[in-house]
Amino acid sequence: MRDWLGGYQPGWLRLDLVAGLTTAAVVIPKAMAYATIAGLPVEVGLYTAFVPLVIYALLGTSRPLSVTTTTTLAILTGTQLALVVPSGDPAALLTASATLAVLVGVMLILAAVLRLGVVASFISEPVLTGFKAGIGLVIILDQVPKLLGLHIEKTGFLRDLFALGAHLPETSLATLAVGVAMLAILLGIERLAPRAPAPLVAVALGIAVSGLLTLQDQGVAIVGHIPQGLPALSLPNLELIEQLWPGALGIALMSFTESIAAARAFAGRGEPRPVPNQELVATGLGNLVGGLFGAMPGGGGTSQTAVNRSAGARTQVAGLVTAAAAVATLLLLAPLMGLMPQATLAAVVIVYSIGLIQPAEIFAILMIRRMEFLWALAAFAGVVLLGTLKGILVAIIVSLVSLAYQAAHPRLYVLGRKPGTEVFRPRTDAHPEDETFPGLLMVRPEGRLFFANAQRIGEQVWPLIDAAEPRVLAMDFSAVTDIEYSALKMLVEGEERLRARGAELWLVALNPEVLAMVQRSSLGKTLGRERLLFNLPLAVERFRARATAFEDRDSTARESRTTTSTST
Repeated sequence: MRDWLGGYQPGWLRLDLVAGLTTAAVVIPKAMAYATIAGLPVEVGLYTAFVPLVIYALLGTSRPLSVTTTTTLAILTGTQLALVVPSGDPAALLTASATLAVLVGVMLILAAVLRLGVVASFISEPVLTGFKAGIGLVIILDQVPKLLGLHIEKTGFLRDLFALGAHLPETSLATLAVGVAMLAILLGIERLAPRAPAPLVAVALGIAVSGLLTLQDQGVAIVGHIPQGLPALSLPNLELIEQLWPGALGIALMSFTESIAAARAFAGRGEPRPVPNQELVATGLGNLVGGLFGAMPGGGGTSQTAVNRSAGARTQVAGLVTAAAAVATLLLLAPLMGLMPQATLAAVVIVYSIGLIQPAEIFAILMIRRMEFLWALAAFAGVVLLGTLKGILVAIIVSLVSLAYQAAHPRLYVLGRKPGTEVFRPRTDAHPEDETFPGLLMVRPEGRLFFANAQRIGEQVWPLIDAAEPRVLAMDFSAVTDIEYSALKMLVEGEERLRARGAELWLVALNPEVLAMVQRSSLGKTLGRERLLFNLPLAVERFRARATAFEDRDSTARESRTTTSTST
């Protein structure tokens, strides 16, 4: 807060007011809809659009970030609440939701104390893309029955899909008409007037039609009574912690991941970069205090942050304006909100959940990296087949396995010199003209060399040595960040093996830390200064000078033998 409050300019106030109200027109209907995803009353969504926003405005480091809740967090919350309150008792759900939010907040704050802000980087972008696509599909299937006026027991994605098909003949035509109309309005506005607050328009029309035509009497389910007034203190149930903590851990991870991603994506030029550990504190306290006042677990969302930024938000004053609009809704508009058809909320959820499914992005991953595409599919399948909370675990495991796989399979390139330059690059069929030097084999490994990948490097380099039979193997270490002891020991053994074949090992372009480690080892003593070279051009120059000396020596020896033979 001190970052933007100290330098606040009068001209920003109008921009922040407009942005805050514009964002409220999108956030408030969506927050209510997301509460229904979690199986909670719609007023919980309003509480979540109030308390966390105020806390974040005071403590957060991102100026445009809008912190309420998201589709991902809502479905994760709903999954966890269904496990601990299978009966669906409203009072028990509210208590469990408050406990979950407080627990998420505590975990985020604890992560900040332990300086774990870097953890968000452990989930790769392809895995996150697959995970969100799975979440989007699960949410859409969860909301379709509300569009049709059906009620089915939630037992898992595939079983729910079959159950939906079985109950289709029971569809309420009146509810379906409302749902289709709402979808058409939302999609039409998004296409024809993308800057307009489509959710607000849909909700307003839904309420107006419901009141004028008394849709409830025609079998269309409505939201019903919404308590008017500010949220009351809601104490967590400590007995639920044992059941809730695994789910809270997953929600905390996704909350922070989404928040920091949105904060970084919409940081403006000249604005401070988001500080990960301070973001943990801000979102953690937002969840903790929000849970004490009835809010569900929340975090920063990409869609509402995009609206906030595009509407001109300059600071978190815009977030405070959005929070004030949520309070006004609770105090003044609650009776009207109760007339809203459930199909309207379902339409809002479906339209904004479709955005989680990005076929073009998944296809782009396939075109660039087939392996990462498989990781995205694994995360997608984890969510759809195992459920959202287990899907998070699958996403994390896939990310860590992918990281370990990449670290254990470093690349090794054979180098050539671009003609007429001092540029050395991997040899490819695209550049057959690149220069090589008989007797000199130049290779470049990449990444950190350690016990898990040192053997892999050896498996790649020895066939090259057998084929080229070089006098000198020059290893360019410019792309090697570190050498672990086991890898260094294998390098020592490799140098001895090369020496036995009458060849030499030269190490080139070592960074200061790696150079110091090599010099402290027996390898450094063996190589000496002569075979620890600054760069590849110097290595080539030295090799060519030595090669000339070798050729002169061999020529002298041949001439000497010829002279001796002639004299004889």
